[in-house]
Amino acid sequence: MRNSTKILFLHLCLAVALLILATQSVFAQPSRGTDAFSPHQKLAHDIFKELIEINTTMTIGSTNAAEAMASRLRAAGFPESDIQLVGPRPQNMNLVVRFHGKGTLRPVLFIGHLDVVEALRQDWSFDPFTFLEKDGYFYGRGTSDMKCEDADIVANLIRLKGEGFVPNRDIIVALTEHEENGDANGIEWLLAHRRELIDAEFAINLEGGGGDIKAGKPILMEVQTSEKVYISYQLEVKNRGGHSSIPVKDNAIYRLAAGLTKLAEYNFPIRLNETTRTFFERTANKETDQDRSDMVAILKTPLDTGAATRLAASSAYYSALMRTTCVPTMLSGGHAENALPQTARAVVNCRMLPDDSAENVLGTLHRVLDDSQITVTQLGQPRPGPLSPLRKDVMDNVEKLTASMWPGVAVTPIMSTGASDGKFLRQAGIPVYGVSGIFTDIDDVRAHGRDERIGVREFYAGVEFMYRFVKSLTHN
Repeated sequence: MRNSTKILFLHLCLAVALLILATQSVFAQPSRGTDAFSPHQKLAHDIFKELIEINTTMTIGSTNAAEAMASRLRAAGFPESDIQLVGPRPQNMNLVVRFHGKGTLRPVLFIGHLDVVEALRQDWSFDPFTFLEKDGYFYGRGTSDMKCEDADIVANLIRLKGEGFVPNRDIIVALTEHEENGDANGIEWLLAHRRELIDAEFAINLEGGGGDIKAGKPILMEVQTSEKVYISYQLEVKNRGGHSSIPVKDNAIYRLAAGLTKLAEYNFPIRLNETTRTFFERTANKETDQDRSDMVAILKTPLDTGAATRLAASSAYYSALMRTTCVPTMLSGGHAENALPQTARAVVNCRMLPDDSAENVLGTLHRVLDDSQITVTQLGQPRPGPLSPLRKDVMDNVEKLTASMWPGVAVTPIMSTGASDGKFLRQAGIPVYGVSGIFTDIDDVRAHGRDERIGVREFYAGVEFMYRFVKSLTHN
């Protein structure tokens, strides 16, 4: 090899090494203290710690957290006119901030909720409202649901503001109240009372998507484009009762139990939509041989029912993705231990596919129960929302960033089997996409539970992902 060629080769090797080191530094995990943080990581860490240590459970409300984030944004140079604290009650205020752009396109809205479910000290290994870093994890109520993403977006707004970035459209961020529980859901309230603050071409739900880790490895990046619809029904049996010393077969509890047994044995029809078809198509190569072949088979026309049955049996999650589900969640009956029951009741909670209807589910329940003595009553009204069409700029940016930060990880749209604030926006005509760069272990889900946590390395990588995502989505 000639000397000039050797020198060129050495220069190329050095450049590659520096590039690898630079990439690795993005995901570097400080070992202790804060001295090892980059300025952006330190900012995200400090905001995250501040949020975790503000109790935002239902009885207290989220106003203190909203005000804390507003103070940070003011200090970063956001004008008072672009920071709104609005809500139905003093303790239930929502924060809405607008980052002005060129106005070339309509605004994009980023949403997250500040409230968390209750956490009692006696149930945890430590104080749930003290931010704790231990063994590569951040612990505390809200670390995974979802103050990690709240800190993420606030830190990145401040970073972009400091860089002088001017987006091609306004960026709106709404950090809201009562997503978990309560009677004053923040997104719903804003749509009803201050829609002009959050009206946008589309929205990014910071909670709806994100990455999956299995056996310590990132395997899948999800983008939520739809969610199932929540609705419950009450099943009730009335009976004349009598003395328990003279039992008869016509017993309200027996009859209700027989109906519930029929329901347990019934499966709603399998029906795929654009989102779930794409999910199974992109997930197939990550599965075992049998599940992989079954996923490929259910995508055929007509659908392979045998493959669908096997796939549903292999995973309750896959089953829930493919069909409407109904399951009893509450049970009550009788009025005295020495009397035959005069009433027996059950609440059945259903999660409908987005294109299903409450009327169809009600008719199915009547048909499956097949008992005129079991009265079925719908509880409340469902709030269906349409599928968000696969949006090219959102999907392309998620795919490019995932490929660069987690090579080999597949990206797929998903339909949530639960519910999020995205449903209110979809109902109002604003398409929603659940996007987050934070990966969590699918076998260690602690949201709403004891010793909630999130990986330290995963948190910082997620912050960097969101910085790049916001910037690429709204570039000039």
